Amino acid sequence: MNTFGHWLASPWRRSTVAALAGALPLLAFPAPSLWWFAPVALVPWIALIRSAPTAKRAAYDGWAGGFGFMVGMHHWLLPSLSVFIFVIGALLGALWAPWGALVRHFLAGTPSRGRITAALAVLPSGWLGIELVRSWQGLGGPWGVLGSSQWEVEPALRLASVGGVWLISFVLVAVNVALAVLVTVRESRVPALAGLVATAAVTSAAWMWSPRPDTRGTTRIAVVQPGVIDGPDKRFAREEQLTRDLAGQDVDLIVWGESSVGFDLHDRPDLAKRIAALSEETGADILVNVDARRSDKPGIYKSSVLVGPGGLTGDRYDKMRLVPFGEYIPARSLLGWVTSVGKAAGENRRHGSEQVVMDVGHGLKVGPMVCFESAFPDMSRHLTEDGAQLLIAQSATSSFQQSWAPEQHASLAALRAAETGRPMVHATLTGVSAVYDASGQRVGRWVGTDSSTARVYDVPLATGTTLYVRFGDWPLHAALLILVAWCAVDGRRVLRLRRAAPEPLAPPVRTAHGSPARPGR
Repeated sequence: MNTFGHWLASPWRRSTVAALAGALPLLAFPAPSLWWFAPVALVPWIALIRSAPTAKRAAYDGWAGGFGFMVGMHHWLLPSLSVFIFVIGALLGALWAPWGALVRHFLAGTPSRGRITAALAVLPSGWLGIELVRSWQGLGGPWGVLGSSQWEVEPALRLASVGGVWLISFVLVAVNVALAVLVTVRESRVPALAGLVATAAVTSAAWMWSPRPDTRGTTRIAVVQPGVIDGPDKRFAREEQLTRDLAGQDVDLIVWGESSVGFDLHDRPDLAKRIAALSEETGADILVNVDARRSDKPGIYKSSVLVGPGGLTGDRYDKMRLVPFGEYIPARSLLGWVTSVGKAAGENRRHGSEQVVMDVGHGLKVGPMVCFESAFPDMSRHLTEDGAQLLIAQSATSSFQQSWAPEQHASLAALRAAETGRPMVHATLTGVSAVYDASGQRVGRWVGTDSSTARVYDVPLATGTTLYVRFGDWPLHAALLILVAWCAVDGRRVLRLRRAAPEPLAPPVRTAHGSPARPGR
């Protein structure tokens, strides 16, 4: 064993190295945005796991790496969740423990060509299984899915139109596995190279043959970003001022950010009239976002509300997927005490029951989402199926201005646009606001966190149906089938080996008078 191997013999040192290796993929995401690092980011972690002396140790390496990835990806939540970010990281990191054992199973020692070929399918499938589980809203949702690191890479966006962000994740993990084999197992280069060729072929096929959006016409969308302003009244006044400046610019829709209105508009008809006057003055409906206690039902809701020249149009979408601890506390009767430690929700928000497509005039139908709902591919896909021509996410990220969160959030809209073949507007209170066309390419410039402005975008509209909208999350289903098939095959192999194993020889029978080998003894 070399010096480094001796140093890694300490469980704590090895776990620390695994956590750091697991955190490396963060560099591919915003704000660093080193997208080119993603195809090699898992190689050190995989190399460490395959060197584990036992399957149990490999599982610990997977767990520690998952902990590093989860804490690093959500480090900007530290001011809100305090020490609980580490508890959550440890719980979610455990999802990678079985994956660590799988890595060692396939790649330890000098793996055969068959094992490496199987690894190129099973290990990415295992990774997608992890992403599927942690994408559940109650576990925080699909923030930091590996494939979303490629939001500005055109070939990756083409893959997203075929199989969503999940297909990008599968390809990235397969490339990392192949490169890890090339680096650590020189005797097994042929199947590793074949795996790289296969992934290149899949990407090329998606680039050449997947349907492209059919662009037809444009719509003029204005995004109003007031910036960091304390107090709902001051914020509303600034939004009113910025919106008034849009008069005469021939816009089709004006979008305000999440929590842009802090009062229920039925309780505050004066505010509703002021917004309606702005709509009359600018010639466009205004999509605001109300974060307030409802007058017509109990509880606080976050709602996208459409206001026209005549006042409230009746179009309203209540946010369905709430942020755990940020907007509600799971099992509040047991965990309510966390409000005294971090910045957890003092009162649970209520969630809506269905998605809504709104007709905003000018022949335009939009599908609104609120905040981190833009991280869920199924929500934008369902809105597209329901006829939305433009996807809209209203967000805030006001609490995380000096972190990576605003840029990470804004980048997600590029994936949703590419997946659905529909343009998407990401409008925020405090930045980053962004607009993407139907292929996921940026339209105009981002509105950064240092801006307080209203900006107009000429957004190309598109028709047609992407393969992802048509077939849904098929990469996830395929991954689960691969895992089931591997379990069945491996289980049969183990059973065969046990049946073929020779019966152990019976030990010599000893008696009170002696033994066959030594009579009288």
